[in-house]
Amino acid sequence: MQLPAEVRQLCDEIGRFIRNEVDPRSRWIEENDQIPYDLLQKARELGLFGLTIPEEYGGIGLDLAGKCAVEEEMGKTNYGFATVIGNHTGISTTGIVALGTPDQKRKYLPRMASGEWIGAFALTEPQAGSDPAALRTRAVRKGDRYILNGEKIYITNAGLANVFTVMAVTDAPKGIKGISAFVVERNFPGFSIGRNELKMGMHGCTTAPLAFTDCEVPAENLLGGEGMGYIQAMKTLTAGRVTIAARCVGMMDKLIAQCVDYMKVRTQGGRKLAEYQGLQWMLADMSVSRDAARGLAERAIETIVRGERGTIEASTAKLFNTEALARVVDCAVQIHGGMGYMREAGIETTYRDARIVRIYEGSSEIQRNIIAAQLLKGD
Repeated sequence: MQLPAEVRQLCDEIGRFIRNEVDPRSRWIEENDQIPYDLLQKARELGLFGLTIPEEYGGIGLDLAGKCAVEEEMGKTNYGFATVIGNHTGISTTGIVALGTPDQKRKYLPRMASGEWIGAFALTEPQAGSDPAALRTRAVRKGDRYILNGEKIYITNAGLANVFTVMAVTDAPKGIKGISAFVVERNFPGFSIGRNELKMGMHGCTTAPLAFTDCEVPAENLLGGEGMGYIQAMKTLTAGRVTIAARCVGMMDKLIAQCVDYMKVRTQGGRKLAEYQGLQWMLADMSVSRDAARGLAERAIETIVRGERGTIEASTAKLFNTEALARVVDCAVQIHGGMGYMREAGIETTYRDARIVRIYEGSSEIQRNIIAAQLLKGD
């Protein structure tokens, strides 16, 4: 995919930042389950928190193609760090950019672009994971404010976030058309954030539950009008699936490079691993999976950038790329043998991190449902 020179330059800068600043501290992040403050500060200075926010509000203003190029680069470094940035610049800001009033944009976007305020996106509930239509969080209008009651779970960036885009039901009889979006600040009365969850992977990126107990949200913090929440959530998730697909390509790139380097130096039975045909074929399959994944991600990007919905293209890329990553990282562990199972090589960390991409922002099963539904509709 052809990218503007400025986007390529940005990716080069991010690549250097990753190699020089993030990678050397990746083990610390993994073991301590947090991102060092100074590393986040350097990311702010580089403009990473403003990637998708329009320039008029202090951001860089990347379109989907540019965002995905950055995500592919970020896929080559610590997954928790990449997720903090990716979530903030993706689903946590796109709603405000797309639906925000001029006042809302002026209030929130400059601070989010600078990284002073980090964003989070709150959709998932205990009874409504892959089925947003089953939301139970309610928002009732009372004078000049809405009163929210309910809970959310597994909210990425919750521990760091100052601004939350929250989905809640405002008109239950209307079903999905009765779901609205709200901008909720961390210090709003009646809003609380639970403890950071301990996870299999994605260490360094906080994930926590949210509780709304008669939470008071000013009426002007309604995002896009009543009933617009579900529509925007679906658009946000469609684009988010493509960015995850792109990040998977970057992760596969790194795994293949690690395997090539290892096979060239590791000997077994008096021969370099690179000389064994069985391992050569394994490496070839990894490369084919990576290249196919890149093609599907680019097709989805081009479809959406043209102004088309891209529903089936995004779901196809998300489904294939996340499952391809699972195969590639499994091969990487196998090629490294016992070393691949040890933390020293870093492969086992990626193995654990890679598991989440088949679950969040629409599981593999949900993607299959979406693809089949689109095919049966004839879209």
